[in-house]
Amino acid sequence: METKILFTDLDGTLLNRKKEITSENQDAISRALEAGHKVVLNTGRPLTGCLEQIKELKLNREGCYAITFNGGLLYDCLTGKILYKKVIPLEYVQYIFQETKKRGIYCQTYSNEGVLSPQLTSELKFYAERTHTPYKIIPDLPNQLAEEPVKVLAIDLSRETTALDDYRRDMQEWAKDKVSIFYSSKSYLEHVPYGISKGAAIEHLCEHLNLPLTSTVAVGDQENDLTMIQTAHVGVAMANAISQVKACADYVTKNDCDHSGVAEVIERFLLSDTPLPAK
Repeated sequence: METKILFTDLDGTLLNRKKEITSENQDAISRALEAGHKVVLNTGRPLTGCLEQIKELKLNREGCYAITFNGGLLYDCLTGKILYKKVIPLEYVQYIFQETKKRGIYCQTYSNEGVLSPQLTSELKFYAERTHTPYKIIPDLPNQLAEEPVKVLAIDLSRETTALDDYRRDMQEWAKDKVSIFYSSKSYLEHVPYGISKGAAIEHLCEHLNLPLTSTVAVGDQENDLTMIQTAHVGVAMANAISQVKACADYVTKNDCDHSGVAEVIERFLLSDTPLPAK
């Protein structure tokens, strides 16, 4: 049987709305690995925000990887080694914090240990609780950063205003060739190094593993998943995905994230004897 590699988003995809992995998804991943296939978590979360899922799914084995920070960091789940990391220059981080602060938008960044925030806010509490990510308060952020970060995140939990949309529009000219800005949910606006994406990370990992893109399947639900769905040989949108993602997918699941949509993908495209369809 052909070795296939699954790239799955976490929030709204592998995890249900309660941030849990269903038993069906867990069982399907176990059977896919036992059959010799590979499973890669491909998420916007920091590495510290997906270690719990790596442990729960028993992905600390050969051929299992985690793509984190929307492609900015590639992690070998067996060895615990970071295979690739790209950061945002400090001057860009300072400008992002400056511009979000002007608009009253909460902004945070990251270190290897977790989230870094200038103060404890409702946004930070919400994020940390939902992602199980530790955090540290640094009042003079980003001036006191010990190293350049992989990602900066702006959060607007109310979304009753157009603050994030207006900010993103106003930043587009400055951001050219500097950083990529996109949504990972309706409340989270991501900033990553220019050229970094979940799709580019798929290409990087497949080159590292000497696997063809024709062996890849990717599944997601939000704007930050578009590049991986377009890059993979088979791009899958969850039933609960936004319309933009469904429009570019090769397949849309019948089941949403609350009803084990990833298990449906694994059964159809990894565990079936049928080769992956030709583009």
